[in-house]
Amino acid sequence: MPAPSPHRVKKAILPVAGLGTRFLPATKAMPKEMLPVVDKPLIQYAVEEARAAGIEEIILVTGRGKTAIEDHFDHCHELEHTLRERGKIEQLATVTAIMPQEGDIAYTRQQAPLGLGHAVWCARNLIGDAPFAVLLADDLIKADTPCLKQMVDAHAEVGGNMVAVMDVPRAETSRYGVIDPGARRGRLTEVRGLVEKPAPEDAPSTQCVIGRYILCPDVFDALSKRTTGAGGEIQLTDAIAEQIGRAPFHGFAFEGQRYDCGDKLGFLKATIAFALERPDLGPGLDSFLKSLAD
Repeated sequence: MPAPSPHRVKKAILPVAGLGTRFLPATKAMPKEMLPVVDKPLIQYAVEEARAAGIEEIILVTGRGKTAIEDHFDHCHELEHTLRERGKIEQLATVTAIMPQEGDIAYTRQQAPLGLGHAVWCARNLIGDAPFAVLLADDLIKADTPCLKQMVDAHAEVGGNMVAVMDVPRAETSRYGVIDPGARRGRLTEVRGLVEKPAPEDAPSTQCVIGRYILCPDVFDALSKRTTGAGGEIQLTDAIAEQIGRAPFHGFAFEGQRYDCGDKLGFLKATIAFALERPDLGPGLDSFLKSLAD
């Protein structure tokens, strides 16, 4: 096996071209990644997690109708001027704190909805020859140490490809990529195989991949074949599976609570969980929830 890569993970791809059909009609004119959990859009949580992991350049793979995401990470001079004139310094700081430095965020288009693997492939020319991260904003992870930071630290020791994994009920394996686990060391599990959305009776385990990845750039060679998999789409997990045996591959059992914000119930759970931790909202919300149980 090759030695761990000497390169630190500095770039992250955030695929945000999806249509968000499960949230219609809310997402008819608004990107699903702009749906707010409390008062912050999903995409901002993902960008903040990437920054906390030491990511220096963020690449957003967008599509038609996603300009609101670009605008969110840009200055709004009229709003900033109004807040400044009215002395609303705290709110001004809130909207300017999310601004990236010039050149720290880039955008490229996925021109056809051909799957997650295709979306990642669309950013190939912006990555270079170092390992990179992929974050899916739909997967919101509440953790004391951000999930990607946990993974970056572990990756520095083992290199290769790494995916975040969690245990799910066997009946739900058909919704995920599922690993065939090998030797386990702490939170790391060797991956011997990877299957996308297997039927429960065919799943090699119940250890499923969620939306955090650290990948070697060699994955683009597999993605360039444009081979379709489950759902007739170009699957990222299929391309990663092709690298097994060529580079170390580990599943990382992260510490924290994952919320599937691509699902309505998961989105509601995340909103409640994050709001309960807010000193300005938690007590009132807790009281309200208890009143519903009475």
